[in-house]
Amino acid sequence: MSAPQTGSLVETEFTDDIGVIRLNRPKSLNAVNTALVEQLVDAFDAVRAARAVLLTGRGRTFCAGHDLKAPPEDPATVRARLDRIQDVTRRIRSCPAPVIAVVQGHAIGAGAEFALGCDLVLAAEDAQFRFPEVGLGLSATGGLSALLPRLVGPIRAKELVMFGEPLDAAAAHRLGLVNRVLPADELLPTAMSWARRLADLPPAPLAMAKEGIDASTDRELESALSLEVRHAIRTDELSTARSDR
Repeated sequence: MSAPQTGSLVETEFTDDIGVIRLNRPKSLNAVNTALVEQLVDAFDAVRAARAVLLTGRGRTFCAGHDLKAPPEDPATVRARLDRIQDVTRRIRSCPAPVIAVVQGHAIGAGAEFALGCDLVLAAEDAQFRFPEVGLGLSATGGLSALLPRLVGPIRAKELVMFGEPLDAAAAHRLGLVNRVLPADELLPTAMSWARRLADLPPAPLAMAKEGIDASTDRELESALSLEVRHAIRTDELSTARSDR
């Protein structure tokens, strides 16, 4: 078992051939900033040799979405930042090994999008999913516009995104966003058990099963990722115009 990096915003370690990636900003509820995104992309590059991967967060929350307390962004860097957060979804989807999201507490905005990009999702009973971007004057990223309608249907996806209301773990399970809902103390042990079972399967057929099931979705996903960047730049321009009035 390798030790996680001290002081990293994203910790990566290996337990035998299982990769574990942990968002590590617990005091900020693992909110997403530019540095965290860079380290998360690097983390998925580092675990490509793993036989199964867990994605989770330290503390009481999986990920509270974008850090709204981050300093104002230089407009010249907006596209690069948006492209980089889309790379997180690309890394998850292209990882040869199955990626299991292990969700406790809140999975909001980008946090929910990270989870939905994974192959399997385990959630604690206290987990809540929410897509609040529209109400904040923002737009979704992470391929949500392609992934969410595939999982819950377009009409329900519009309801979740347009109203941005929280969805508890039981409701998320009924809609097909979550594979299992578990007591908090069983969440990580169950995730490790699932990862061990996957890691013990023949890796090439497992990777092909993942690729085959994702193929039709991922053909649409790249277009969705590009469209989301254009939408996010437009919402940023509209926000700047409003603040200048």
